Amino acid sequence: MRKTIWIEQKEKIEEIISKAEVCALAMIDTEGKPYVVMMNFGYRDGYFYFHGDHNGKKMDALRQNKEVSIFLSVDHKLVFQHENVACSYGMYYRSVSAQGRVEFIEEYEDKINALNIIMQQYTKRNFNYNPPSIHGVSVFRVKVENIRCKQFGVY
Repeated sequence: MRKTIWIEQKEKIEEIISKAEVCALAMIDTEGKPYVVMMNFGYRDGYFYFHGDHNGKKMDALRQNKEVSIFLSVDHKLVFQHENVACSYGMYYRSVSAQGRVEFIEEYEDKINALNIIMQQYTKRNFNYNPPSIHGVSVFRVKVENIRCKQFGVY
């Protein structure tokens, strides 16, 4: 049975976020065009954390317009009602869509904390960093201003 369920419980939303390996970060580029990149990320206390090179299209866009959207999905499962009827196929999934505003992180220790939040998404541990790697990376976070979570299908 196909069914859309809107998820509003904070714990369930954060469970879905914790399962995600990557997310799409959508922004408006410097020419006013939509631009989306896949990103590794971390999440804690209502903020998504990201890092990247100081230069490039993404950073230029984020400096010009700090409004972004974030999308991730997990638990994909191809389903069908009849294997010979194309229109009966669908994909079950759980997804999170969020909007917010970029905040660049400049302080050395704050960058380390943010990078460890990102690493904990994948490894569940903290790391030590050398000064050139901290100075050589841009780190930013997005405070969630709006979030929607959806489950399509019954698991």
